[in-house]
Amino acid sequence: MQNTEDAVLRRWTVDDAESLRRAEAASDDLRIQLGQRNLSNLEVCRQHIENQLGLESASARHFAVAVGGAAVGDIGITSMEFEHGTAWVSYWLSAEFRGRGLITRGLAAASEWAFSEGLFRLELGHRVNNPASCRVAARAGFRAEGIERAKLRYGVERYDVETHARLATDPRPEGIIPLPC
Repeated sequence: MQNTEDAVLRRWTVDDAESLRRAEAASDDLRIQLGQRNLSNLEVCRQHIENQLGLESASARHFAVAVGGAAVGDIGITSMEFEHGTAWVSYWLSAEFRGRGLITRGLAAASEWAFSEGLFRLELGHRVNNPASCRVAARAGFRAEGIERAKLRYGVERYDVETHARLATDPRPEGIIPLPC
């Protein structure tokens, strides 16, 4: 089991293509979350990084969760809208690194970054059949707000989604040491 003490948040690069390929291949639930893209090919992974994960704009930023230099997860802050100060948050973590608080720490750090950029309300949603994602959100200070019925569709199946939000004025989560950015 790899030590996660040296974990950091950083930008994605095309050099992370193999890490993305490995993470997607090892997890059926991650394949669903990534929109059932076929990321088994390194060139497709590079393109996905170039076109989505590695892009930064006024409305989107993705952070690679890196351990020992290798990307093992992602935290996205997207749909950033500064008039109202809102954004959408998403996250995933390679199966072999789950259960160690790594994505919770990353989510806390990315949230602090977003608040420092002038955002006030961060929103996220998880499939109700994903209780681990609910625990991550709650531990990172995101309060549950309700269920949106049949909100997401992957293939032919629809999923209910529980929404959560964290406000800049909410207390920081206790006992969480955010990852360095």
